Amino acid sequence: MDGLKDGIILCEFINKLQPGSVKKINESTQNWHQLENIGNFIKAITKYGVKPHDIFEANDLFENTNHTQVQSTLLALASMAKTKGNKVNVGVKYAEKQERKFEPGKLREGRNIIGL
Repeated sequence: MDGLKDGIILCEFINKLQPGSVKKINESTQNWHQLENIGNFIKAITKYGVKPHDIFEANDLFENTNHTQVQSTLLALASMAKTKGNKVNVGVKYAEKQERKFEPGKLREGRNIIGL
């Protein structure tokens, strides 16, 4: 967690998956630069497709308080990367959308079974 706190590794990671996602990575040791890196990482993974409920808050990492949420975010990012075709050995591939089309007669029959 201490190695991720400054956000540099995270920004470099998302730039590997999606080049140009984070334009400027701050190498400074000042707290607000580190928080800016983490914020830029969060914005970039949101654009990459990670769902908002899977993403940690910047303070979870910066203040070293919620390790589980940070780990969950990294797993969700790995899963999204795997889904997009990147060779990642962690996470699961998300399912494709499955559309189902039922005939109107079958839909009417269902109304008799399920109280609509």
